Amino acid sequence: MTKFSTTGGLKGLRVLDLGHALAAPFCTQMLADHGADVIKIEPPGGDVSRRIGPFTEDDTTREYGGLYQCCNRNKRGMVLDLKSTEGREAFLKMVEQADCVVENFRAGVMDRLGLSYETLADHNPRIVYTSIRGFGDPRGGKTAYTDWPAVDIIAQAMGGLMSITGPDADCPTKVGGGPGDTIPGLFGAFSTMVALWEARASGKGQYVDVSMVDSLIALNETVTVTYTYTGEVPRPTGSRLPQIAPFGRISTKDGWAVIAVPPGRNWPVFCEVIGRPELIDDPHFCNEQARLANFDAVYEVVESFTREHTRAELLQIFGGKVPFAPVYDSADIFQDPYFQIREMLPQVEQPGSKHKVTVPGVPAKLTRTPGGVFQRAPLLGEHTDDILDGFGFSAEAIATLRKSGAVA
Repeated sequence: MTKFSTTGGLKGLRVLDLGHALAAPFCTQMLADHGADVIKIEPPGGDVSRRIGPFTEDDTTREYGGLYQCCNRNKRGMVLDLKSTEGREAFLKMVEQADCVVENFRAGVMDRLGLSYETLADHNPRIVYTSIRGFGDPRGGKTAYTDWPAVDIIAQAMGGLMSITGPDADCPTKVGGGPGDTIPGLFGAFSTMVALWEARASGKGQYVDVSMVDSLIALNETVTVTYTYTGEVPRPTGSRLPQIAPFGRISTKDGWAVIAVPPGRNWPVFCEVIGRPELIDDPHFCNEQARLANFDAVYEVVESFTREHTRAELLQIFGGKVPFAPVYDSADIFQDPYFQIREMLPQVEQPGSKHKVTVPGVPAKLTRTPGGVFQRAPLLGEHTDDILDGFGFSAEAIATLRKSGAVA
């Protein structure tokens, strides 16, 4: 049976990934990055995210675009029709030899297919079953929203993230990227590993219920802490933190940057760096309260210096002394050697293209069992026969499944 060569600490862990779009695939990719054998199980038409770009200009096959590539690497792929009797029976046989199942269908879909957690647990009491849904699963608490569909922006809105993001209180703003999917994916990966760890001792699996909306609330301490401590409803405040000055976005000679001068010894250090030691004891700026009372004046001081220098120059001036960073775009990230050294821009093959593409790297660096990007995302059904063979299906059984249309 073909397995990718990995160095990760999750070698030997077998994951059945029924995820589609982003949330669940991102969850299982984290496990795959660290060595788990993640088997991407798709319906005959494939995961819908295969059809979502971007695509490279020379891609002649359009097997999948950037979204699918960046959340399905390091996985083996197969096609299995769970709507067919033969497909369900094959899946249950695979469950008997798996450690966990991950999916992000609407609530009740797997139950209606006859593949509920309870059914799977009858076949394998150790199985850990993780679902990621917009408003959770009834097993974790049924609500009026349980059956509602949800996507990233729904989670951002109802989870409070948009309420504190934007230029001002009148303009709640969606955060770029897909945190309403990826953050639940992170919680899903962590919670799955918690359940798997416990199963080692108890011999019993369990259901792991992850809600996209709940995950966003858990991420945003401002939404809960500010309200419960003060009774105030936090609103968007732009790119400058209102509780500390300076702590936010500033302009430079060639673009935007951010700077932070937290309480403590940082203000004197900042003043020395910009050649303004007289400001250290200036009554308008000498302590945190004074700087907040003169909020705009503080930023005038900061920008009178930063506007005379480029972002690269300011990196050299402030680096190692005052928290400072340019606001990077994609081109900046690809040009800074930091990201190459940290292996955050690995390249993989793109089917249908002559050129390799870059995907995000693995941020957690384990010294003895490092994770990594070892293999591109699979073609539709690329490893079906190989996977079934590894689960003990005979050549005749595989041929019968193919003839029935249950696999492809």
